[in-house]
Amino acid sequence: VCVAGYGQPGGHEILQLLPPPTLQAKETQGLCPERDFKVECGGFSNRPVYSLKYVPGTSLLVTSGPPDSSLQVWQVSAEDSDVIKPVSAIPTENDAGQPWAKIATISATAPWVLHGSRLNNVQITEVESRKNVYMAASRNSEELSGLAFLDCNTLLLCCAKGQLCLADVRQPQSPLEAASVPSAPCGERWCMGVGRGPQGSDSSSQPVACLSSGGHLTLTDVRKTSESLASAKCRVPPPSSGAEFLCVSWAPALEGCLAVSGFDGTVHVYDAQSWDSSGREAEPIFVHKGHAFGGAGSSGGPPLVTVHTWHPQKPRTLLSAASDGSLHVWDWVQSCGKC
Repeated sequence: VCVAGYGQPGGHEILQLLPPPTLQAKETQGLCPERDFKVECGGFSNRPVYSLKYVPGTSLLVTSGPPDSSLQVWQVSAEDSDVIKPVSAIPTENDAGQPWAKIATISATAPWVLHGSRLNNVQITEVESRKNVYMAASRNSEELSGLAFLDCNTLLLCCAKGQLCLADVRQPQSPLEAASVPSAPCGERWCMGVGRGPQGSDSSSQPVACLSSGGHLTLTDVRKTSESLASAKCRVPPPSSGAEFLCVSWAPALEGCLAVSGFDGTVHVYDAQSWDSSGREAEPIFVHKGHAFGGAGSSGGPPLVTVHTWHPQKPRTLLSAASDGSLHVWDWVQSCGKC
């Protein structure tokens, strides 16, 4: 597990942590004496790290953060060293005055990073050679809140104002067409999470969840992002950081389950299988409150969950990090057995 920090004066840590034995076991075990993460190697960044992605098939990490939208590439140490060291930087076209870049990675013919801060500077760069592979054609300067590879040829982009945009690497000259999230309230900030389609289906049937800073959740499909399949309202407070850390993600091993965070010190888990288009308030099937009882966050107030992710194999296991520097791994038991 790789983690990185922001908000501290001086150097910002980047660490690779070895998970506790109970998290590495394939089957659920009983009580385990070793419950802590161990630091395997680490390094320091001279800029705050707002986003960190592992590059599949390599020992490289890519990070982004202010003051601009360039990327930093890091080499995780070899066996004889415990240092994570910077190896290169990837600049972004039209970089002047741009916010920090959102990033996604994939191993296609070579390790690629998809990055950009606005629709008009989205590009794909080959990580090791820093060769530009794709540059999106767009005059739209809408700020991006997220981007994802659907496969090695297809990209999905999400604008902060709620528009979704499909792009094809094979058609770099095609102008990007952004479609608004169905029934998206104006004035709210949006983010997205892309899930896996039904077993045996191709990438064209992947579900997309869009989450707003007002707690609205809209479910759609990459085949027609302009149409809503279902919607709901989460019972969450207004985000305390200007919606900077909104996060929604689909469970990879539980059909129809998703998690949301970024509003406060909690992570909410929902079963979306019964949702319809009414947009009524949804009850979470579980709320993780562990971070809310920690120390003060970076701003001196209560901790804020900055990101969460699902364990790729263990169905009900998630990891979450918060602004007080805490990293939690947790799961839940559901008595009704529906999810």
